[in-house]
Amino acid sequence: MGNRRRVVERRRTRPAVIGGVVAVVVGGAGLGGYALYGGGAAAEDHTSAGNRTKSVKSGPLSATEVTTAARTFLTAWQRGDVTAAAAATDDPAAAKPLLTGYTKDARIGGVTLTPGARQGDKVPFTVKGTVTGGTPEVSKPLSYTSALTVTRRAADGVPLVAWHSAVVHPGLQDGDTLVTGAAGTPPVKALDRDGGELTAKEYPSLRPVLDGLREKYGKTAGGRAGVELRVVRGKQSKAKDASDTTLLELSEGTPGTVETTLSPSLQAAAEAQVKKRARSSVVVTRPSTGEILAFANADPGFNTAFLGSLAPGSTMKVITASLLIEKDLAAVDKPHPCPKFFTYGHWKFQNDDKFEIKDGTFKASFARSCNTAFISRAPKLKDDDLTKQAQQVFGLGRDDWAIGVPTFDGAVPVQSQAQMAASLIGQGGVRMNPLNMASVSATVQAGAFHQPYLVDPSVDGRTLATAPRTMSADTVGQLRELMAYTAASGTAAQAMAGVGGDTGAKTGSAEVDGQEKPNGWFTAYRGDLAAAGVVQQGGHGGETAGPMVAALLKLGDG
Repeated sequence: MGNRRRVVERRRTRPAVIGGVVAVVVGGAGLGGYALYGGGAAAEDHTSAGNRTKSVKSGPLSATEVTTAARTFLTAWQRGDVTAAAAATDDPAAAKPLLTGYTKDARIGGVTLTPGARQGDKVPFTVKGTVTGGTPEVSKPLSYTSALTVTRRAADGVPLVAWHSAVVHPGLQDGDTLVTGAAGTPPVKALDRDGGELTAKEYPSLRPVLDGLREKYGKTAGGRAGVELRVVRGKQSKAKDASDTTLLELSEGTPGTVETTLSPSLQAAAEAQVKKRARSSVVVTRPSTGEILAFANADPGFNTAFLGSLAPGSTMKVITASLLIEKDLAAVDKPHPCPKFFTYGHWKFQNDDKFEIKDGTFKASFARSCNTAFISRAPKLKDDDLTKQAQQVFGLGRDDWAIGVPTFDGAVPVQSQAQMAASLIGQGGVRMNPLNMASVSATVQAGAFHQPYLVDPSVDGRTLATAPRTMSADTVGQLRELMAYTAASGTAAQAMAGVGGDTGAKTGSAEVDGQEKPNGWFTAYRGDLAAAGVVQQGGHGGETAGPMVAALLKLGDG
């Protein structure tokens, strides 16, 4: 579903209130010399005597300041004094309700905090406790590792714990809460297209999606809710588009079943591919229907494949090429300029390594990924032309996809001058993820947009998104020729070597401020399969994401 659609029924249930006791174990390196009981730094007088004015301390924190601030916070938390604990942070207003809810709502008691070795301004600590809930009550042990960072308050130089919800639990984003009680939404058992069970243990990338399937289909899939400790996403949460997450199951519910479109063999292969490449994500779809056959993320904690929002670089040139062809500003075999530089909107654009193609065709420029070949057409385009093309032909940026779990459906905002020109090559304000770019290749292969989906719409009667118009047969034919030539003789040739059949591809590299290497992108199709991937900070797409995508296309339908 689109990124504004979320099911929030699970947030309505709140457990009963019980008390809790916290104890702190002393002995971790870096804090071992300090007793965490007593007033500690919280009782220290930081004001000057009489009329003397004390200068505000600045500069790096000392080891003593870090350990003292950590001790003050942990001591107050352990004795249940949430007011004092919150006051030991730089944001008491945000800290106090979450610390209060740790016992009251999350029902975590008997907590032991064991500090680890100080690491500069950071102090890690281990949390062990007991979670209690349900009727009759059930208790289970809880153990995890968190960390706090000490900062200096600008106003008076006092060292304080830098507050973020992740201090309480690393699974929390600011705005989230912890709750223990009846899940509200029964668990679900997700099935692959062959009827086999899909588990996060076997397929790690599925964890956030399984949570999403539960939110969407748990109440209608025929299951019964259990009791659990979970992260509840708040309306102001930085992860508000993600699903609530179960941390500990106290009593099992009875799961219902939800059938998905995933291919077990392709899903396993996708998981294996992302394990080889840090910060990578990939998606495989079926162009003729929109079925999602596989997806995977090197970091399973966030579903970049569906929810990522990244500049797609030159893979965007597939959409731009369709626009230029339709407006008669380019054609496959017609001469097309590819100079070293082109200035538009007071920005000077250039090609990779400042190459140029003299007396070349548009096909040559596309295959070589010539930036200036596209930028040079900016003066003849309206500011909203690319936005309309993406929305009306490729179904992107309309915020109306309904795949069965939360998604980001791409963004191609209307921009002007240099930013509009940059959008033509997948920079500027354009944002996509592998699901979006797999759909782009699928649209070219199928000749029309078919909204991707993970759960068949017949399961819940939802309506899939459609594109207002399709490209002409001539435009589709030229796009296929451009992508086929790129796969055979252009920047995608090395990665696509050995991928037989009807193929097409496009590479991309997206520059990101502060990154030494660009994000590498690759989108391609083979027969009735389309795939796209990204390797963040990986470098050129043909060398990073390309082999990952090609390996999955070689497997065929799975």
